[in-house]
Amino acid sequence: MQQPCRQPESSQSWHGKLNLVYNHSQDKTTLIQTQNQAPLKVQRPFYPEGQSVCHSVILHTAGGIVGGDKLSCNFHLQPYAKALITTAAANKIYRSNGLQARQNIDIKIDNHACLEWLPQETIVFNDANYRQDIRIILATDASFIGWEITRFGRSASCEKFVKGEWRSHFEIWQNNKPLWIDRQYLPGSEEIFHSPHALAGKPIVGTLVYLGKPVSPEIVQQARNFIPPSSSPPLSPSSFGVTRLENGLLCRYRGDSTTEVRNWFISVWQLLRISFLNRDRCLPRVWML
Repeated sequence: MQQPCRQPESSQSWHGKLNLVYNHSQDKTTLIQTQNQAPLKVQRPFYPEGQSVCHSVILHTAGGIVGGDKLSCNFHLQPYAKALITTAAANKIYRSNGLQARQNIDIKIDNHACLEWLPQETIVFNDANYRQDIRIILATDASFIGWEITRFGRSASCEKFVKGEWRSHFEIWQNNKPLWIDRQYLPGSEEIFHSPHALAGKPIVGTLVYLGKPVSPEIVQQARNFIPPSSSPPLSPSSFGVTRLENGLLCRYRGDSTTEVRNWFISVWQLLRISFLNRDRCLPRVWML
C-alpha cells in the first residue's frame, strides 16, 4: 500500500469532522443530524434488525491518515436511541512526515440509549506518529459496547513497529465519575516490540469494553470460554484477559491474528447483546464485503 502523496505542510493536511445525532421516536432510531467535512462521511442508515437499531458505516475517503491530519468525530445518542457504528475498512496510519496525526472521538449517550462502537482494525505503519483520544459520557441508564483492534506494522510484509510512536487515551465517565480510564503509550523500538511487558513480539492488541449493567461471574466465564482453543501455537495466559468492571466487562488480547481476535470479540459482543440488550446476533453487512 503506497502512502498518499501529500506534502507535510499543514495546508495539505486533512482536518476532517463528523457529527452524528440519533433520535428515538415511535419505536424507531433515526439519524436526525449529519455534519461532515472531508475526508469523513457516513453512509445512509441501515436497519437490518428492525427500526429500533440504526446501523451506520463511516467512510474515510482519503484511504489513510498521515502526519498533520486531525480528525474529529462527535456522536450523540438522545434518550432511548440505539445505534451501531462501524467503519467501511481498516484505518491506516501511514509513516509520519514529521508531524503527529490525531483523532478525537467524543460520544454522549443519554438515558436508556445504547451505542455499539465496532470499528474495523487500525493498522499502524512503522515510523507512524499517532494519537487517539476517545471520551464517552454516559447518562445514568445508558450503555456502551465498543472495541479497538490495532495492528502494529504490516505483518504480511514482515514489517514491525520499531520506529515512531502510538498513543491511545480512552475514557468513559458517568455522573462526573470515571468508570474506566485507559491510557496507553507505545514508542516504536525493537526492545519494546519484543518485551514481555509490551508486545512480546505480537503485532496485534485488542480491547473490548462493556459498561451498563453489573456482569455476573457466569458471563465472565462464558467470555473466557470463547477464547479460541485452536491457536497455533496455543495462546498463553498472558495473551488474553477478561475482567469484571463496575457495571461492566473488559476483554484484552495480544496475539498474531486479526481473525482470531475479531472472532473472539464478536462472540463476546453477541453474548453481551443477548444478555443485556435483548438483541439477536446481527453482523454488519459491510464486514462481509
